[in-house]
Amino acid sequence: MTAAAGTGTIATILGSGTCVPSLERSACSVLIQSGEERLLLDAGPGTMRRLLQAGVTIFELTGIFFSHFHPDHSGELVPLLFSTKYPDGCLRKQPLHLVGGTGFSSFFKKLRAAYGEWIELAPSLLDMREVRVDGPDRFRLGACVVQTAPTAHRPESVAYRLTDAAGKSVVYSGDTDFSEELIALARGADLLICESALPDELKVAGHLTPSEAGEMAARAGVGMLVLTHLYPECEQVDLVGQCRRTFNGRVVVAKDLMRFSLG
Repeated sequence: MTAAAGTGTIATILGSGTCVPSLERSACSVLIQSGEERLLLDAGPGTMRRLLQAGVTIFELTGIFFSHFHPDHSGELVPLLFSTKYPDGCLRKQPLHLVGGTGFSSFFKKLRAAYGEWIELAPSLLDMREVRVDGPDRFRLGACVVQTAPTAHRPESVAYRLTDAAGKSVVYSGDTDFSEELIALARGADLLICESALPDELKVAGHLTPSEAGEMAARAGVGMLVLTHLYPECEQVDLVGQCRRTFNGRVVVAKDLMRFSLG
């Protein structure tokens, strides 16, 4: 499934790291290119630079989906909106869809109170949507069907499943602890991009380890598992080996700018 090109949906890891500064791993973000859609799943600091390296400008983006509001997942939103206004906002011709869990409108209102007109776009260029956190939700964006499910991290935390016109699906976990809701959301998906923040022996609440991510991938029956959101401690261990304790399918440790074709 790993590829640099393809006619179907392509998922590009823009940031495989965390809040810890790193020259190798930018903060959390995934680019989904599917038909006319150019979607970000989270937008941590450094996303715009990685986006350019992937060959996409901010004006091509059609949506940004936030798993939750921690800065390593949402920190690039303000710079991105500010940059969209230059020069005079004339390069964006279509609405930018912003999606998040319950409380997203309030979160954005506080950002606007701090930054004012610097992040304000014309009403016709910005569309906001809150998805449920008390159960699954579903909507359509262009040819993509988007499904969500709450996850075990923050009150607003959600995971996303995007299914293209050909029926190919990619699931993005965001940050989460072990989650039956995520297993249900990911069932039968072609690709699961799942956080695996720390090695098995350093398990912390609210995050997954490789063997936990593997167990969920196995129960969901996904075609391929990509481990991401990696703290520096992950560099010292065999993440694939730990994942193999519970998952016998295809597994890859994410690197920035790694691409996966679902076509």
